[in-house]
Amino acid sequence: MSVLEGLEPKRVFYYFEELCKIPHGSGNTKKISEYCVDFAKRQGLDCVCDEHNNVVIRKGAVAGYENHPGVIIQGHLDMVCEKEAGCDFDFSRDGLRLFTDGDYIGAHGTTLGGDDGIAIAMALAILEDKSARHPPIEALFTTDEETGMYGASGLDASLISGKILINADSENEGVLTAGCAGGARAQIELPLNFENSEKDFYKITVSGLIGGHSGIEIDKGRLNADKLLAEFLNEVGEFNLADISGGAKDNVIPNRSECIIACEKDPAPLADKFFKSRTTANDPGLKAVIERCGGRAVISAEDSIKIINMLNELPNGVQKMSEEIEGLVQTSLNLGIMEIKNGRFCASLSVRSSLNAEKTELLEKVRDICESYGASYSDSGHYPAWEFNKNSRLRTVMTDAFKRLYGREPVTEVIHAGLECGILCEKIQGLDAVSFGPDIKDIHTPRERLSVSSVRRSFEYLCEVLKSL
Repeated sequence: MSVLEGLEPKRVFYYFEELCKIPHGSGNTKKISEYCVDFAKRQGLDCVCDEHNNVVIRKGAVAGYENHPGVIIQGHLDMVCEKEAGCDFDFSRDGLRLFTDGDYIGAHGTTLGGDDGIAIAMALAILEDKSARHPPIEALFTTDEETGMYGASGLDASLISGKILINADSENEGVLTAGCAGGARAQIELPLNFENSEKDFYKITVSGLIGGHSGIEIDKGRLNADKLLAEFLNEVGEFNLADISGGAKDNVIPNRSECIIACEKDPAPLADKFFKSRTTANDPGLKAVIERCGGRAVISAEDSIKIINMLNELPNGVQKMSEEIEGLVQTSLNLGIMEIKNGRFCASLSVRSSLNAEKTELLEKVRDICESYGASYSDSGHYPAWEFNKNSRLRTVMTDAFKRLYGREPVTEVIHAGLECGILCEKIQGLDAVSFGPDIKDIHTPRERLSVSSVRRSFEYLCEVLKSL
């Protein structure tokens, strides 16, 4: 039974629900790519799917638009897979369990994937519509954006002929994004020595934090569960770690972390005071639970200290604000994942900056800290900053179309989050790009909600822009 039946625009929400039935977390995009290829075949449209599962669907201009420049409508096929603690859901095989609540769509217990499934759904609806007025269209659906923009990075630019790019991967209606930060992922591995312990064992769980997107929400003062747990362990005194873990994605601010320690003294009394003092208006739901648990092999005291000291020394959060654009984060870092794996302590961090030199400098700082503790360091998933284009014709067209529809000017901004526009502008010389999208709340968290009315307006707006190009 359709959950979204009756919502308008009908075909947009039809395709969004169909996409939600297909597991499509980052690294698991083959089936959703195949769905898009099958769609193109049914519509009689030219289509290419490359080795990265990127999909390009081409639709010719309608009468009267034959001589207009071609336009690229772009979004990404993968989604961030986060779920609530205790949620019985397998992102590798289960379709999302959608629900509606007034003006909003969500998914029970999990992320929704409105970022960026709604872009794909809008593009499919336009490609299907025989009455739509538009120039030549290339719908570009990329993969693995959320884990490093690997699809866009691997794209063969010769598959694309257009020089106008409408990216539909933004989350605030009425805002045109015209630039973004570059970034990279840093990985840390520390080999560990294990031993036995006769001490008492305690499991410490930090939960209830808001978390969120490590770019857009890095300046909101939200606590990082991994850093908070490390800070607390620094207060405990002598102990051995038996296990430690937190976070699931480097580009998500961790909202939960836990560890098992062996120590002589119950840490619960210390925890009550410590975590109460850390509760803020930004994270009112902070909760710490300490309980006795069974014994196991432990990490040596020396290596336990190394882990905690390294975690506390690593920078986190906003590092520098822009001096040119008020309120814009220029450089930041997010400790997103930590775990014990195959006898090693492993961590992954997301580094972002609008300036490539500052990105490099911050990565070097992380490397130096890690190597000082005997940990190995590597970085990957580099993507360039997307610089603001003062003379963008597309932005002018989109601004004018917005004013015609809504009687006011849209906001134009540069953001700290990463968008594929930077990579695509680097690959396609002379590309004119703008990003927009409907209202989506709390992306990258199980609280993610997509506004129905905003989708309706955003789709109407996209159709108006296409008519005007």
